[in-house]
Amino acid sequence: MGAAISLGITRFAYGLLLPPMRADLGWSYTLAGGMNTANAAGYLLGALMTPALIRRVAPARLLVVGALLASLFMAASGFFSAAPSLLVQRLLAGVASAWVFVAGGLLAARLGAQHPSRMGLLLGVYYGGTGFGILLSALLVPHVLHAAGGRLHGWAWAWWALAIASGLATAWLALAARGLQSGPTAAAAPTAAGAAAAVVPAEAPLRRFGWALAGYALFGAGYIGYMTFVIALLREQGASGVGITWFYALLGLACIVSSRLWAGLLDRHRGGRPQAVLNALLGVATLLPVLSHAWPVALVSGLMFGGVFLSVVASTTALVRHNLPPAQWATGISAFTIAFALGQIVGPTATGWISDGPGGLARGLVASALALWLGALLAVRQRPLV
Repeated sequence: MGAAISLGITRFAYGLLLPPMRADLGWSYTLAGGMNTANAAGYLLGALMTPALIRRVAPARLLVVGALLASLFMAASGFFSAAPSLLVQRLLAGVASAWVFVAGGLLAARLGAQHPSRMGLLLGVYYGGTGFGILLSALLVPHVLHAAGGRLHGWAWAWWALAIASGLATAWLALAARGLQSGPTAAAAPTAAGAAAAVVPAEAPLRRFGWALAGYALFGAGYIGYMTFVIALLREQGASGVGITWFYALLGLACIVSSRLWAGLLDRHRGGRPQAVLNALLGVATLLPVLSHAWPVALVSGLMFGGVFLSVVASTTALVRHNLPPAQWATGISAFTIAFALGQIVGPTATGWISDGPGGLARGLVASALALWLGALLAVRQRPLV
């Protein structure tokens, strides 16, 4: 539920809302992409704040508070139509979603430490939860948009529906967080609290993650271009509302099952090979709807993208877990989260700016694919630290 709220709903549902909001409010693609840039900037701020917050607040509590705030900020989106107000809302939602995502990743890593042989699967299940949020958005947003079609700013009703769904998911998340606080992971709480509070000394090897961090930043720039604009591209190519629902729902389902697809790869390799392989596959998936307007090709692209992209995120957590002691996991995860956020800040606006020029959205997605392939070339150079 944490990943579903922080990424699946708070961030990726915007891709479904971008076409009606852009048409209603007269946005350029640059401004439309800027909305997700603001979200990513907030995500970066939240990631920078998280280590200090975890020193004072238990990760499970931060997880729930962040999810509640993200739900409230999504609800606020329905009350504004001015671009500056919406940019502020997207930024604040990004801050809250980072708290959720980093805290949840840390809890997943702790749980995996108690079941080392299943670490890859457990991380994949956590990150794959994003697919549930995508699936829910795919099933909810088109119906709400259709029902509100005759109303002024009908897209606002979709934001409110998403906020309600996120609020219900937060209630479920709160129950799970309570179980973590009183369950097996509670026994590791003193150690984990110390891990969160630990500051990596100057000689710590985070700088030796340089290739993986650079590749991850490019992943952030490339994948968010696809997730922000692929629905708009399919709309331009004549996809129906039902087709869009199927495309996005299948992408979400692929996210959910992806944990089992790549768990072995994450467990076997201690360097950057998993990240490189997955980035390369994402580049192919991103380019498919540009190369062909055939609907089956678009579905293959969505299935392939959904089945891969969250495992890149999981691969960085696995890399940290393989190469750093538990006392430095929180700092390592935060470092990769910051690199991820930096890429996401650049990606949507850059893709939108390219899409406003000759070649339109197709050229923008080509640029996203190139970023992903360059990220793969950098990540493959990452070697194990130990």
